[in-house]
This record gives sequence, structure tokens and C-alpha cells, in this order.
Amino acid sequence: MSTGFWVSRSRSLPIVGALLHRIKTQPLPTTEESISLRILSQAMVVAGIIATDVAADTQTSLWAIPLSIVGAYWSWLHRRKANVAIKFCIAIGMLGALALFFMALRQQLNDTRLILAELLIQLQVLHSFHMPRRQDLGYSMVIGLILIGVASTLSQTMLFGAILLVFLAIALPVLVLDYRSRLDLVGSKVRRSPFKQPGLSVRRLGLFLGAILALGLTIFVFMPRLPGYQLRTFPVSAPLNQQFDDNQQVINPGYVRNGKAGGNNLQSGKGLSPGEVDDTFYYGFNTRMNQNLRGEMKPQIVMRVRSQAEGFWRVLAFDQYLGQGWEVSRNSETKTLTRPAWSYQFFLPRPITINKVQEVIQTYTVVSEVPNLIPALTQPKELFFPTTQIAIDAEGGIRSPLILPEGLTYTVISEVPYRDRTRLGKAPTRYRPEIQDYYLAVPSRIQDKVRKQTEALLATSPQPLLNPYEKALFLAQVLKMRYSVQPELPYLNPNEDLVEAFLFKYQGGYPDHFSTALTIMLRSIGIPSRLVAGYGAGEFNSFTGLYEVRNTDAYAMTEVYFPKHGWFAFDPIPGHELIPPSIEEDQTFTVLQQFWKWIAGWLPSPVSNFLGGIFSAIVGSLVGAIAWLVTQLNQGWIGLFTLLLFTIGAGFASWLLWQSWRRWRYQRFLHKLTPIERLYQEMLDWLKVRHVVKRTAQTPFEFMQATVQTQSTHHAATIEAISQAYVRWRYGGQLPENLQELRDQLKNLKKRSSH
Repeated sequence: MSTGFWVSRSRSLPIVGALLHRIKTQPLPTTEESISLRILSQAMVVAGIIATDVAADTQTSLWAIPLSIVGAYWSWLHRRKANVAIKFCIAIGMLGALALFFMALRQQLNDTRLILAELLIQLQVLHSFHMPRRQDLGYSMVIGLILIGVASTLSQTMLFGAILLVFLAIALPVLVLDYRSRLDLVGSKVRRSPFKQPGLSVRRLGLFLGAILALGLTIFVFMPRLPGYQLRTFPVSAPLNQQFDDNQQVINPGYVRNGKAGGNNLQSGKGLSPGEVDDTFYYGFNTRMNQNLRGEMKPQIVMRVRSQAEGFWRVLAFDQYLGQGWEVSRNSETKTLTRPAWSYQFFLPRPITINKVQEVIQTYTVVSEVPNLIPALTQPKELFFPTTQIAIDAEGGIRSPLILPEGLTYTVISEVPYRDRTRLGKAPTRYRPEIQDYYLAVPSRIQDKVRKQTEALLATSPQPLLNPYEKALFLAQVLKMRYSVQPELPYLNPNEDLVEAFLFKYQGGYPDHFSTALTIMLRSIGIPSRLVAGYGAGEFNSFTGLYEVRNTDAYAMTEVYFPKHGWFAFDPIPGHELIPPSIEEDQTFTVLQQFWKWIAGWLPSPVSNFLGGIFSAIVGSLVGAIAWLVTQLNQGWIGLFTLLLFTIGAGFASWLLWQSWRRWRYQRFLHKLTPIERLYQEMLDWLKVRHVVKRTAQTPFEFMQATVQTQSTHHAATIEAISQAYVRWRYGGQLPENLQELRDQLKNLKKRSSH
């Protein structure tokens, strides 16, 4: 049978017929005729889509923007039609988008921001084909606002700021046009010239935009830069189904690729022959570290880190000194950990320590390819990583089954220990056999010579050094002061020892050579030490709240072991801080600090020093307040109850201050008036309390006549006398002779009404 037959048969069914009749007879919605509102609301959506693409590094805008523009144009042409067929198509398309959303959600349960944004973009494209009413355009505006909000949480660069500025410039006239449309102020003139409407003056909108930006930037400057998380769901990339073929292998793209050696004969990190460093990848990220290489890297950003505290992003450590480099001697003891299929979370071994620790959450986003070593702050306890396996070596280094690719995101939770100089100075000096076996070894050929030089340097201390911590601290400082960085250092001879050449021949060396020298010097006097390699904190971007880490930020330091406390790092490299940054560093008000530094640069030194002390006190108070609030939030119900009481008390105190300030302003206002004008104003204020308010259009006589009719005889007489005296002064310049008497009458009036 033909299709027409079945269509006619279906229409003859009562339910189908009634449905079709109801659809046909429904009145058409009131259409939105403002072309400018349509164009600008579409521009808001376009800005939101572009912002999401830029922040997430996706290509959704390549199809979504042109298709949504086509849909908006089609909707304009058919705005006065029922469009029943297109409505059904949109509904089917939305169901398809929802199905795609759930499929994507199943694969990426940990961070759903981008998936939700993609769903909104798909729904907006479908929605753009049917937007006859103003409220339909309102839905598009809200979607644009949501997309720009999602982009703000995904963005890691300053480019988002430029897109946000464009979005604000579009949103301001959209709000004006939307308000005019709600009041039905769209006239024929608007249709002929859509962008020449009252209230859309470019100058006026520019002034409003400037004021909004000034206010927003002021708030942004004073806003705390909280770079960490208070939630327990963390950003992680989509799953990577990669497992270890060999968990002992470290893959450094600059020195070994696909199992073949790169430059310098360093397959799997082996070999100590002279050579040049790779200009992109740090040479120390290998199971063997060759310190007989020369050259330098070209700076490029390798990762961005969001962390609750600044720190040294530790990668791996070496225990065995080879004379011209280092090696992980127990690489064969590397252990593989496998996470459950339903979670991204790995639980890492935690060292036993008596130190007070602070939990620090870090999220790393890889910007360019790096070795399969996973950077993390010291003492990581949990890792949220997209592969099903990771490996941990004997020195606490974490490895991935694959090279960390561009765009990879993972999160680490570390228990970073506080560095208590007094307690570390009292740490015992009896070491377990495994500590003595691996972290006190010094080549016998140089042991005595290095030990004598170390003791000679310690003897230069103005005060006796009685414990390993003070000795390590002093030696690191001495190396900074007495030895120099030498970028033109020649290659070492095959039988030449690096530490011996550093201390006695060249009086310095490359930056990492300082850390090697300090490690061996400490070992020579019986202090367990090892070399640790990783990335410095990088440059903190106050606007994004991220640490931007470059390949040139990679270097090596010395870690010293303190029984019952664990490993603590010392940095002997000239130009670096002696103690690497840790949880004591705070970036909460960095924008405000940078703004103050810019202002202080223009002021004389005495003024800037005085104001700097005040500024430091203010910032310290703000940091303390933020820390107290976070502490209360972390204490459960007791903390919330304490916070609630504090909020109520602060609100009441603020109300009292506000009332006091208003009374002070009122008294100042009264003191500026003439005596009779002040008396008349006090009478008006008293009447206002009794709900008798003088309208602006009323003259004093009109107000007096209207008021005395509603008041008692005594009240009316006083009101009339004061009003008459005020009018004679205001319009005739005649000062009342009975001013004090009138003041006493008003005072008595207030007393009687208060009883």
C-alpha cells in the first residue's frame, strides 16, 4: 500500500486527529522583532563557544558557530510560522545529543565540565533553528553565559581574558535591548535601523563598560588567589589503556626513543661519555644521570600546575655516585601498582614520620611532551592518573607506562612535612643498615680528600655546628659563596672525578654539579644524602592562578635523611634559595602584591618602606583570616557552627558600625545647615519616623496644612509654628526671635511621643 494511504489512515484515528487539530489551532507565539537583539545574543553564544574551544583546546567552533548562525537566520525568516516539523526534528536531535552525552559521561566520570559544555553547545545549535520569542533568545544568552563560565574554569592562559572582554562588550548592549524588549519599546525606527536605538549610544555604553571593568579589576586585585581545591573530585584526563612492558625503563624523548639511543649514546640512560645536552629535554630524567654533558636547553613551557602551595615538583632521586654522574642502583626493585577499573585513584606508600604535615593538592597539565616520570610534591599519598598502572622505584620516583603526552592532566595529593629546624637539629644520628649501605657511599679514591676539605669548610663557621642539619645548611651556603657557576666548563677526562674537579681544580661547575658536590661532601662526614632531580616551582601567573613550569626549571638538589623525620632538600646552587619553597610560601594575594610593587617603584624609599610595612600587615591579616576560615570548614559540624556564630556576630557588628556611620553623617549634615533650617529638618525626620513623609513636590505650607489635620492639637501647633518660622526665613530672610523656644517645643514633643 502507498504511504499516502497510511498517512490518511493515521489521521483518521481519534487521538492522532485530536493532536493534529490542537497543534494547528494553537495560537502563534508573540515574535521578537528586534534584529539587533537577535544578532547580539547570537554573538554572545559565539563568544562562549570560542572561549570554550580556546580554554579546552578543542575544535567545536568549526561546526557549531556556522551551523548556529544558519539556524538563527532560518529562525528569523520563519519566526511567524508554527514550524511543527522542525520542532519534532529538534526534539529528536536533543534526544540524540543526550545519548551522546551519557556515552561520553560513561568514559569520563572524573571531570565532566567539557562534556557538559559540549552538550550545551549541541543543544544551542538545535535550539537556534526555532527562536521566535524573546524568551527563546534569553535561553541563548544564558547558554552563552554558562559557556563562558565553563571556559573560565578550564582556561590556563591569558587569552581567555581577551575573549572575556569581548563577551562583556557584547553582553552590555544585549542587557539594554533585552530590557527594552520586555517593556515593549521596540518601534518602527528600530526595525529600519537596528543599531541606532535610544540607550545604545556607543559613548554611553563605552562609559558603562569602562566603569564595569574598573570595578571588576579592583575586585580582582583584592580577591584571594586560592590555587588549590577544597573538593575531593579532581581533574584527570580521559582513560589511557596502556600498561607496562618494562616498569624499570625510563623513556626520555631527548635521549632514547622507541628503544633506540638518541644523542650521546644514552640508551635507557646508560653511558657517561662526553656529549651535548638535548636542547628540549632535561638530561637528568633517566635511570643514569651523565654529568659530563655540556650545553643548555632552549626554554619552553612543559606543564602548568595548580597547587595549594609552591614547591619543588620532584621527579626522581639517585643513590649511587659513579664519579661523573649518578644512577638508581635499585632500579630492579621498581614495583607496579594497578588501580581498580572504576576509579582513577592510586594509593601510594606513605613514609613513617613524626613530622607535622599538611595536605597539598596539585593538578598538573602537560603542555609539551615529557618523559614517563610523574612530577609530584614530596611525600605523595594519592595519585589520580588516567592509566591503569603506575610504577614506584626504590627512591620514591613515580613512573607512567608511557611518555606523558601533550594535554595530559593528573592530580596528586601530598602530605608535605613542615620544616622545623629545631626538631630536625635534634634528630638522632644512628642510621639503619639500609640507609648506611646506599646513602653514605663515597669513592675510596677521593673520600679522604673530600672529607678533609669538608671539615676545613665547616671549621670556618663562626659558631660550632653540632648536628647534621646545621652542617648541611652551612655547607650549602659555603658552596654558594665560595664556588661559581662556570658555563664554559671543559669536559672531564675519562678517569677524572667530578666532585674532585669541582672542589680543587675548577672551583665550580655547572649548576647541578653544586648539588653533586654537596651530596658527596655530606656523605664523607657520615650524613646520609642523595641527589634528587625535578622542576623548580616555575613562574606563578597571578591571573590564572597557575605555576608555569619550563624545561629550564629542571635541576638537581641534595636531599638529606633525618631518622624519624624523613628526607629534606637543600639547594646549594648560586642564585637559588637555600631552602626550596614549600608550604610556608603563600600566593593568596599575589595580584595585590604585584600592584603594590608597581606603585612602590614610583615612591621615594622612606615612603615606600613605611607604606610597605602597613601593606604587609594588611596582607598578613587577610592571609590569616583566609586560613582560619579554611580551618573551620575542615572541622566538620563544629567548624560550621563556629563559622555560623562568627558570621552572625560579624553581621551584627557591621550593622552597628553602619548605624553609627549613618548617625555621624546625619549630624555632619545638620551642622552644615542654618539654625532654623536645622530645626525644620529635625522636625521632618521626626515626622518621617511617625510615617508622615513630605513629598518633594509639596511646598512647606502644603505639607503643613496636610499634616496638622492628622495630628493632635498640641502636635499641630508645634508643627505649624516651626513651619511658619521656616517659611519666613526661607522666602523673606527673617530669622525667628523665638528659635530657642521652638527648639524646646520640638524636644518636648519628641519626649512625649516616646513615652
